Amino acid sequence: MNQGKYIFAQLMSLINHKEFTSYVDKYRGNYRVRNFSCWHQFLCMSFGQLTNRESLRDTVVCLQAHENKLYHLGLTNGVKKSTLADANENRDWRIYAEFAQVLIKQARPLCQGDGEMSIELDNVVYALDATTIELCLEVFWWAKFRKHKAAVKLHTLLDVKCEIPCFIHITDGTVHDVNVLDVIEFEAEAFYVMDRGYVDWARLHKMHSAGAYFVIRAKGNLAFKRVYSHQVDKSTGLRCDQTIRLTGYYAAKDYPEHLRRVKYYDKEHDQTYVYLTNHFDAPALQISILYLNRWKVEIFFKWVKQHLRIKKFWGESPNAVKTQIWIAVCTFVLVAIWKYKLNCQHSLNEILQILSVSAFDKTPVDQLLMKIANKKLDRPGSNQLNIFDL
Repeated sequence: MNQGKYIFAQLMSLINHKEFTSYVDKYRGNYRVRNFSCWHQFLCMSFGQLTNRESLRDTVVCLQAHENKLYHLGLTNGVKKSTLADANENRDWRIYAEFAQVLIKQARPLCQGDGEMSIELDNVVYALDATTIELCLEVFWWAKFRKHKAAVKLHTLLDVKCEIPCFIHITDGTVHDVNVLDVIEFEAEAFYVMDRGYVDWARLHKMHSAGAYFVIRAKGNLAFKRVYSHQVDKSTGLRCDQTIRLTGYYAAKDYPEHLRRVKYYDKEHDQTYVYLTNHFDAPALQISILYLNRWKVEIFFKWVKQHLRIKKFWGESPNAVKTQIWIAVCTFVLVAIWKYKLNCQHSLNEILQILSVSAFDKTPVDQLLMKIANKKLDRPGSNQLNIFDL
């Protein structure tokens, strides 16, 4: 099926053009467009993301250097930097945001249970966090953050089991992390794992009322009264498992229900952690282990910044920035779909590294990844794969 196709073209073949076109039509993305359509824009931006290009100019120069191959990538006409920049500035970013949700829905059933969970749960587990990307205030004047700096913030809800973002909310850097709880539609029976920056009792009670569960780090100044203490095995690192109620005036008013308080000592790092949850059935140790999975969203942020080029933006307007972010997410999810369909044992990080130097290779991707899997993967200090001797 993929014989004779470039690797990049094989990746793009996963996309249902009819679905993509439906969102283009919804927002009139190709209105008065003659040659360079939204599909061409998506291909160029995704190519730049996948191959770690530094800028629009870098992306266009790379494509122009392979001009005789563009037709086989789906680009029927040449690409100009000004045309691509204009498309990013003017074509509605919601085309790519809503299409990303289509890809996410396609990816999640493929990878359920694939992630390395330290805890067995039938429930969906989400990790919620935000990352700030600092910008130049003179250029990105609309993204105010500090007196002399601009920034955008990516509020992300990651499905821990398949390591795919299910919700991304983009704001300027001044918006506090906890505000994103107002726009998330909570899923009943799902776990939401968060750090203590999301402690807001009124919002957490709203989550509780929706039938969802939260696991969150407790703040040091938490005022509470112990209702009951459960026995724990201290050899596992547990220090206490308590049922509590809040005693602070506003906290008790906003969250009148009982909570569960679990204290855990991490011997390896000599740190003691206190977790709060509204789930009373799971063993206390599993609550502690569940919180550790929150770091997967941090890893996602690291991957996206390093490999999908959203640390430096290729446009200045809010529309251009959001377009770049959402096409980066689409590219990430497409690679994830590929990984799970091929039942590939490589991590997403490794696959992204492989694809970044193989975009114009005509080897079927399953054969390429199998070939690399049969070789010893060297991991130097830079965490880059040594794949050039294949």
